[in-house]
Amino acid sequence: MSLTESNFQSTDELNIAFAERIVDILKTGITENGRASLVVSGGRTPKALFNALSKVALDWAKVDVSLADERWVETDDDASNEKMLRRELLQHNAAVANFVGLKTEHADAKDAVETCTANLARLRTPFDVLILGMGEDGHTASLFPCSEQIHQGLDQGARRTYIAVQPTTAPNQRMSLTLPALLNSKHIFLHLTGASKKQVLDEALKGGDEHAMPIRAVLNNADVELMWAP
Repeated sequence: MSLTESNFQSTDELNIAFAERIVDILKTGITENGRASLVVSGGRTPKALFNALSKVALDWAKVDVSLADERWVETDDDASNEKMLRRELLQHNAAVANFVGLKTEHADAKDAVETCTANLARLRTPFDVLILGMGEDGHTASLFPCSEQIHQGLDQGARRTYIAVQPTTAPNQRMSLTLPALLNSKHIFLHLTGASKKQVLDEALKGGDEHAMPIRAVLNNADVELMWAP
């Protein structure tokens, strides 16, 4: 598997080019299959990208949007990825996209795995575009090296699509796509900004223990395009 690097001089330059790349892929998906799917990650890094995407002229009614992971909090909580996504992406032209959220009425994420798995049928798979981030500990989506569930999350032999995760180094229970579900994507992007994240990625590329740095499991099993700016 390979990592292709696209480096930019600024985050503004990155977001413009990245938005164009995503839209081209989604347009191709709509043309070829009638619909296209976009699965994204939360955090601070993609906010400006999402805002730019929301204003692009695209047949958004034919685009399915979902999250790679979610904190198990109410959707009006500031920690909610869904809240951020509704504010930054599901606005303007993209307001008509088919959004499939992860948070359910279940108090415990473990009890929601079956529901989330059933809801995935509302998205076109394989995903046309998957955008991943990466934490300073090498986690991606909510596949945390500190969690008891990391072995299950990275198990490609299991047929799990989602897994409930309880990190020990971060707040909130989470729901996350598993490694095999993440890999079921036509185009996988790793979206990073800042020198520190580049250093973490360099460390990940040098080692082999996927459970210590779960981003390695993606890099070792898929063609990934890095979108990076300082």
